[in-house]
Amino acid sequence: MSQADLLDQDPVFQLKGSMLAITILELTHNDLERLDRQLADKVAQAPGFFQNTPLILALDKLPQAEGDFDIARLLQVCRRHGLRTLAVRAILESHIAAANALDIPILPPSGARERSLELSPAAANKPEKPAESPFRPSRLITTPIRGGQQVYAQGADLIVLSAVSAGAELLADGNIHVYGPLRGRALAGIKGDGNARIFCQQLAAEMVSIAGQYKTAEELRRDPSWGQAVQVSLSDDVLNITRL
Repeated sequence: MSQADLLDQDPVFQLKGSMLAITILELTHNDLERLDRQLADKVAQAPGFFQNTPLILALDKLPQAEGDFDIARLLQVCRRHGLRTLAVRAILESHIAAANALDIPILPPSGARERSLELSPAAANKPEKPAESPFRPSRLITTPIRGGQQVYAQGADLIVLSAVSAGAELLADGNIHVYGPLRGRALAGIKGDGNARIFCQQLAAEMVSIAGQYKTAEELRRDPSWGQAVQVSLSDDVLNITRL
């Protein structure tokens, strides 16, 4: 048997698929100082959630007049806030050349493009619609949440009537209710609502967070309520876990 035959029988690598959730940071202005401030505010809401988050930088919607863009500095800003850039989505030659110089993969532009709407005179004269009420009904999910999935209830509570697998992420501006095992991550009150709560039938989470205060699985496993039906609340910047 030749050496080549031995190598074929004992490969040194395997290729495997993944359900990894990827975050897309879509830039609309060339203002890195403002981006730095806004990212700091966002990360402060849930610091554990953004740590080592895989990221695609989308530059394809920047105005062409803002083409002179310091991508290296942009990567530094993102890295400072825990965001790890995997690729860049771009259409301008200058952006593509800069990304190639940094050895960053280039993705094609998004198929979702905005366009200006030309209103007819009749439409322009229509009375403005009244402002929408800030109240939104709870978001209800009846199927299992699998690893790699991310579900967000904007301006509302999130109710899940099934299990939440490890690697899944639940986010809500309000409360989170899980009527099954919670094995992934749950972040309630992500816009700063310290009155939000997390309820679950079985606590086995990778992380729970309310208004930016969080506990990871390492801490949660030491809690006497681990594996039990619990509620998580926030008091004086401390997460409290009590049995239901």
